[in-house]
Amino acid sequence: MTLKAVFLDVGNTLVRESPSRFEIYAGAASSRGVDVSSKAMLSLMREAHAELPLRIDGAYRYSDPWFAAYIRRIFIDKLALPAREANAIQKELFAAFEDPATFHLYPGAIELFEGIRGLGLGLGIISNWSARLPRVLSGLGIEGCFDFVLCSAIEEMEKPQPEIFREALERAGVAPRNALHAGDHPEKDVAAAESVGIEGVLVDHVRRYEDEPTGTSFRAIGLPDLMVYISRKSR
Repeated sequence: MTLKAVFLDVGNTLVRESPSRFEIYAGAASSRGVDVSSKAMLSLMREAHAELPLRIDGAYRYSDPWFAAYIRRIFIDKLALPAREANAIQKELFAAFEDPATFHLYPGAIELFEGIRGLGLGLGIISNWSARLPRVLSGLGIEGCFDFVLCSAIEEMEKPQPEIFREALERAGVAPRNALHAGDHPEKDVAAAESVGIEGVLVDHVRRYEDEPTGTSFRAIGLPDLMVYISRKSR
């Protein structure tokens, strides 16, 4: 394999949220008199995500109208807050997830981008994210690091669908055998990429999958480790 392009996931691969997404949601509930732990909120968020369809009244997952329904499901339907609170909660949460201060680059991110560029490789983003992603990348000062950004809410396709990976290949102008995709999810990143012939690499910052099979030929413990692997593959 001659490596010509690298595709990267964003959430929990290049950036982390601090506080976490479920802590932010729990804080919104707490400020309105509903005491819910971050762990319980995480469970509610997962339930709501599983309950809602890919499209709601034509709005694709992670678009603002989809998230409005998601927020209503959690705070109004499950936590029984008054319906009149929905718009204020939505506004608060949308602002939090557009604020660059919510997001932090993992160590080695800038060096990774520079290293990939230094090897003469193409570099793209494939992320399941709201349409705020380009603004988040801009706020973090890294929007110019990539040849393209494929954001699920904008493209209206998402991982693990093969179409979003095929679109990345087309944008990069490379064959599957000449591309590598790195992300934190064994199914949505690794298995999905490999289903279309792209090498999938798991990025496991917290060693979550240390004792589990991941279906990948390589598990990177952080971005510097990923850069070493990419350098080796590009020789």
